Amino acid sequence: MASPNVEFYEIQSSIRKPGKYFEFNTRLAVRTLPGNQQKVLMIGQMLDTGLAEALQTVDIFSDEQAAVYFGRGSQAHLMAIEAIGCNSYLQLQMIGVADAAEGTAATGSVTLTGTASGSGTLSLWIGATRVDVAVSATDKAADLATAMTKAIGEKAMLPITAVVSSAEGISGVTLTARHKGEVGNDISIRVQCTAAGVTATATAMTGGAVNPDIAPALAAVFAAGHNIVVCPDASQEALTALRTHLDKVSGPMEQRGALGVAGWRKSLSTGTTLMGKINSGRITVGWHNGSVKLPAQIAAAYAAVIASEEDPARPLNTLAMSTLDVTSIENRPGRNEQENALYNGLTPFEVGPGDKVQIVRAISTYTKNAEGVDDVSLLDITTIRTLDYVRKACRERIALRFPRDKLSTRTGPKVRSELLDVLYKLEELEIVEEVDANKDALIVERDAQDVNRLDAAIPCDVVNGLHVFAGRIDLLL
Repeated sequence: MASPNVEFYEIQSSIRKPGKYFEFNTRLAVRTLPGNQQKVLMIGQMLDTGLAEALQTVDIFSDEQAAVYFGRGSQAHLMAIEAIGCNSYLQLQMIGVADAAEGTAATGSVTLTGTASGSGTLSLWIGATRVDVAVSATDKAADLATAMTKAIGEKAMLPITAVVSSAEGISGVTLTARHKGEVGNDISIRVQCTAAGVTATATAMTGGAVNPDIAPALAAVFAAGHNIVVCPDASQEALTALRTHLDKVSGPMEQRGALGVAGWRKSLSTGTTLMGKINSGRITVGWHNGSVKLPAQIAAAYAAVIASEEDPARPLNTLAMSTLDVTSIENRPGRNEQENALYNGLTPFEVGPGDKVQIVRAISTYTKNAEGVDDVSLLDITTIRTLDYVRKACRERIALRFPRDKLSTRTGPKVRSELLDVLYKLEELEIVEEVDANKDALIVERDAQDVNRLDAAIPCDVVNGLHVFAGRIDLLL
């Protein structure tokens, strides 16, 4: 059997002048799999005090940089603090969205009455941040309200502003969210005074309405190729917009596979109801029940930890999010609640050893197929991550080996050989398995309608995570 002719891409066969001519062929140089560094995009509301323009993508390397670009105490700033705190090597880009013009800001208050008959401390918790004011005997409520307002003003990273308020001898502090929209309603406040004679009560933040539309931000980064996109707002509207974006950029035409991440801190029932409406294999929502952190902060921490694992097939179980708050015992979901969440598209967090908040099992929100039948094909978020990586590996290999080849009877077998080599290398890294058993299903053939097209069916038996081990202990006497 005659060996195939040597192909040249730059040296012409029509040369007549004597000489020794050599060209460089780099198409065979790369024999390994591509890297899988995770590029993260976070969408967050910004303040007018920031230097960045709305819908401008910015590389972020520190939370201080986020404060400068998006405003200190902005939602984007708080997200950056969580993300970089959980993963200091994060490849992070952020894009700011302005508050909706028709939105309203949430307000809350702290009410103070009485005169201190002894010393103590007046403490106000805004989210996970505590603001303290020293109390001395004879201090009046009005004095304490003024001191608390000043103390809040000195903490510029807080998501609220404060002013003194008074009515009919009752003094207090009125708190207003820095941002318009429902984000302000999620700001947790709690107050306590240890000084005798002073009573302090807090009124929850309410009244925030109309969140900004994230669709323009998603459109602005459509071609950017992010691997993980963080949605600051866990609402049906925002998650639906994110789902549409992910389906488009990750589809067979664009092929920039990406995940969407959001955070949830409210009840299991409301969370699973929302997940059923989203039902996407590319979106994962972390549930940190009863957290004092904002949903956007929970999402940022969760996304940063996902990005820390570049092996697409390795489970994320037990990975800790060091910046998240340790919730009270009564708010921690029990086993039955966790199982319910895992059956209904919600990723539960738990407080593990050393009071570290950990991922129980990272799943997608996808639970049913188009006919409403239960479907576990995309249960674990590692499945779609693996499929994205396999596609990337196969695509890059074909692009490197066959950048401008002719389509002859020889082409199909050469393409199949390269694809099989990619699958074997993926198997070595335990990303796929059973390549030999499935290689007969690897088909490369000419298209029946387009004479310039080659079609392939590539079997992909993804490696699953070891989530459950069951053992029976037999008693022998």
